[in-house]
Amino acid sequence: MFKTTIASLGIASTIMASPELKITSMDEEMVFTGSLKSLLPLTVRRLIRFNILNISNTSGMAEGYKQANVVILHKSLADDFEKFCHANDGPLPLLYRSKPGEWKCPSLSSNCDIRTDCLLYRIYEYGACTGTLTSLKDYFDQLKDMVTFYLGCSFSFEKAVHKVGVPLRNFEQKCNISMYKTDIPCCGVASFCCNLVVTMRPIPEDKLEAVVGATYPLKDSHGAPIHIGNPGLLGIQNLSSPDYGDPVQPHPGDVPVFWACGVTGVEAVSNCKSPLAFTHSPGCMFVTDLKNEDAAVHNSKEIPKVHCISQNPLHYSIASETAVQKIRELESLIGVDPGDRGVKHLCCQDELLKTCLSLSHARSVLITTGFPTHFNHEPPEENDGPPGAIAMAAMLQSLEKHVVIVTDQRAMSLNKKIIEDAVQQGVLKTPVPLLSYQGDAAESALMFLCENGNLERPRFDHLIAIERAGMAADGNYYNARKVNIKHLVDPIDELFLAAHTIPGVTTTGVSNWGGYAVACALYILNTCEIHDRYLRKAIGFPRLSKKANWASALPSITKEEKLLKTLIQHGVRSGVTASLEMEVDGLPFYNIHSLMIEKLLEQIL
Repeated sequence: MFKTTIASLGIASTIMASPELKITSMDEEMVFTGSLKSLLPLTVRRLIRFNILNISNTSGMAEGYKQANVVILHKSLADDFEKFCHANDGPLPLLYRSKPGEWKCPSLSSNCDIRTDCLLYRIYEYGACTGTLTSLKDYFDQLKDMVTFYLGCSFSFEKAVHKVGVPLRNFEQKCNISMYKTDIPCCGVASFCCNLVVTMRPIPEDKLEAVVGATYPLKDSHGAPIHIGNPGLLGIQNLSSPDYGDPVQPHPGDVPVFWACGVTGVEAVSNCKSPLAFTHSPGCMFVTDLKNEDAAVHNSKEIPKVHCISQNPLHYSIASETAVQKIRELESLIGVDPGDRGVKHLCCQDELLKTCLSLSHARSVLITTGFPTHFNHEPPEENDGPPGAIAMAAMLQSLEKHVVIVTDQRAMSLNKKIIEDAVQQGVLKTPVPLLSYQGDAAESALMFLCENGNLERPRFDHLIAIERAGMAADGNYYNARKVNIKHLVDPIDELFLAAHTIPGVTTTGVSNWGGYAVACALYILNTCEIHDRYLRKAIGFPRLSKKANWASALPSITKEEKLLKTLIQHGVRSGVTASLEMEVDGLPFYNIHSLMIEKLLEQIL
């Protein structure tokens, strides 16, 4: 219920246009009861203008209509701020830029006045918030030289979310949404720079895909989430202490879901330190006449799919249905067993997808390879593993990941020569750093994987083993012929066991063909617009301009032919036959391995 006096009867006809609202005369007062969400935008603005509504935020008001964040700056800063918005259109989707001194925004709403039609404003002087106001009319002269920016708001997509059966906990708890500052820097322009601000809504786990699908098309309302899961990955330490808005209590089974937030503009205004600026107060939006379905949507018909990539910490990723299907096809291709070695049972469904989503988010990756099965030869290494390891390293390098290869100390010189040759042949663009690990003490693995052994500071986000021996139950290492090769193997598998105790570090084992598939799947993911946006948190510009560079890092028949010949020159033999021929594991390169590479590339090019 909210009240107003007879003095404001001038708005009664507008109020009566809202069918679910009842008006009762009580002496010198008019009492209005009903659902605020059913009010028309014009009614909302007039009630706000006359300071009638006793509410703290506009969430849920005029349901289905777009709401806007507001930033008002001196005209000398307007061009730079507009560029800042375009450079960070996830948090700052620009709906309208006014002319200097223009109070109205005809393309967004009729009969409006930005000086009075927000519930609450903030005033900033040289970057400091010096107060809040319910009207800007006292600044009439200053506003003549100021420009208003109207920016999309996540309140606008609430009806779409509710329509697909997703509960909104802030509605249930009758409070504002939670907003948080992150440690993710926006793309700066001139004097405008700040970290991303996000909103958080607790969403039931079984509704994650529904909420992503409902918000993804609504680009003008921030679009799809930019992070799902552990807030610590955004630099948010405590969900119960939001920087703006109210704490919203999750229900059991809820997952924190984060969207880019227009309050990022408030942070940018503060950092700009202009003599005078105004913004809306977070949660107190400007309500437009545009229905959310009128918003410009993505032309793409892609459907976003949500996948859990880590339980500790909880972390989900997003990619298009097309990308996911292509990666599943890659996994199916490499699951064949032409040598009838009985390895099909080692394949885990969707492991390639989960691995590559994790790698796509990783900053630093450790790869280990090298199986010294030929104990009677020098070198004892087989050629199954290094080609796939180098193929992965090449793609990870092109994606600007830090990559290292860990191998046995006795094989360091051999692997250094192989990597140098791979660079000269154009298989690798730059050398991959080589490390060794001997496991001399109980804490050696943690000291190797983490800075000073600190579990909160891991050096690597993901560890990959490709065709690598692991310790048997008796403490020895064996080849396929059951011969003990412990004297040739360093205990690198200790790193993988220790990694399971480090939150946020993922481990994977792949085959040589799996290495090729990982490289191809990473290309698919990073050329997927939906995944690209999620990776960069909807800030900065799409990275798809690097597509040609990534394509050049893909494995190819020519590259792998060169690399296999290099391995032969260095005495690295086929695993099954010990032959120094163009074969791997007894299978000929031509028509078997070359055909597999060709089939993998057909899925992406």
